[in-house]
Amino acid sequence: MRKVMMAAALVGVVATAAAQNKVLTFDEAVRIAMRNSVTLNQQRNNLEVNQMQRTAAYVAMGPNVSLNSTAVRIDGNSFNPQSGTVINGIRDNVTGSINGNINLFSGFRTINTIKQNNNLLEAQAYNVGRVTQDVINTVAAQYLTVMLDEELFRIAKENYASLAKQLEQVKEQAALGSRSPVDEYNQDAQTKAAELRMVQAEIQLYNDKALLTQTLLIDPFEQFDVERPNWDVNAIGNETLDMHELAEKAKIHRGDYLRAVRQESAQRFGMASARGTMMPSLFAFGTYGSAYNFQHNVPDSIDDGTGNMIPNPGKPRPFEEQFRQNNVYKQYGLQLTIPILNGFQSRSTFTQQKKLYENAQLNRKNVEYQIQNDVIRTVRNYEGAKKSYLVTVDQLKSAEVAFQLETERYNLGVTNFVDFVNANRAFVQAQADKARAEYNLVFQKLLLEYAVGTLKAEDLTGGN
Repeated sequence: MRKVMMAAALVGVVATAAAQNKVLTFDEAVRIAMRNSVTLNQQRNNLEVNQMQRTAAYVAMGPNVSLNSTAVRIDGNSFNPQSGTVINGIRDNVTGSINGNINLFSGFRTINTIKQNNNLLEAQAYNVGRVTQDVINTVAAQYLTVMLDEELFRIAKENYASLAKQLEQVKEQAALGSRSPVDEYNQDAQTKAAELRMVQAEIQLYNDKALLTQTLLIDPFEQFDVERPNWDVNAIGNETLDMHELAEKAKIHRGDYLRAVRQESAQRFGMASARGTMMPSLFAFGTYGSAYNFQHNVPDSIDDGTGNMIPNPGKPRPFEEQFRQNNVYKQYGLQLTIPILNGFQSRSTFTQQKKLYENAQLNRKNVEYQIQNDVIRTVRNYEGAKKSYLVTVDQLKSAEVAFQLETERYNLGVTNFVDFVNANRAFVQAQADKARAEYNLVFQKLLLEYAVGTLKAEDLTGGN
């Protein structure tokens, strides 16, 4: 009875701990991952950068306006535009102007740059969508692994409890002389082996929980249990799949393919923009400005040569008079630039953009072939998972009946211990195989949705 009590106590402790643990649902795990994922947040930041670059490309079509101002003190010889003479002394010079220019024509560089940035923004948006599916796929795989670990731990725990109870019966029978002591030792060894498998299953459960915790970036000291989503395994395996149809569907939904298409378009417009650097450019410009000059140590009055003091005509005029009236100037016009020779810089830029465009074409084709291979592989794996699940269901039914019959025969002393152990091992293995096949079928379904590009969190929870 001691073994039975220990097994019951272990089950009770585990059940109590499970009752105290927080339950982490799959929806909650996905939400946490969407919030904490480093890679996803980095791609979101990159999306904001692309949005600003697109805005800057649009604004570049408008004029450039700037305010300029300088304040200079000159001590020595300098030309004083106020008097039109070269003077030697201290002079203050203040200038201010507002300048503007607008691009009238630059070989269609501006419009092509806008189109390039539009495509880059869309490409990054598709990339964020694909990375989101990457996160869901990773969380789903690890979440299902923890669920499978819990199921295998439960199977191992129940098997250990059953064998521990069987061991107590064998001990009582051996004490009464109805069984050989060898049977007791064999049963004890079998029970210890079951206990070892239970401990190993528990360790694997803890390790996979730690991995899920790392992925979600949550407190590793907080204990949690996962909740089985509401899925119908039989319904999952009933649909008929067409590889060609799914491959075409993937080209519509896969974010990595759509990103590659947009990047190809972006590089094409980038090449056209680089070609514009080899064409003439025309700018309109204008400046409105003024200045103020002040000559130090200039007397207010001078001798007119007859001993009379008269106002000094060289005295600096007031700031308001100079800056607002006398020194105001306007400048405007057109500037035409025709590139002739600049060390092949424009040609080099165009060649680089052309090769980037060609590389983008190659990348798009590569992603297209990758999609086809992904769809073919996942469909075949999915079909194999359905067949495996059906086989394990029948296997478990047969193994369960065989173990029940063999247990009765063993308790009656009709069969030997080896046959009982084999039946027990087959039953436990059938339970584990069925659990693995079930979770593998669900995961292969998710992988199929991921390969097609339609993966959503609801695919695991059974929501609409």
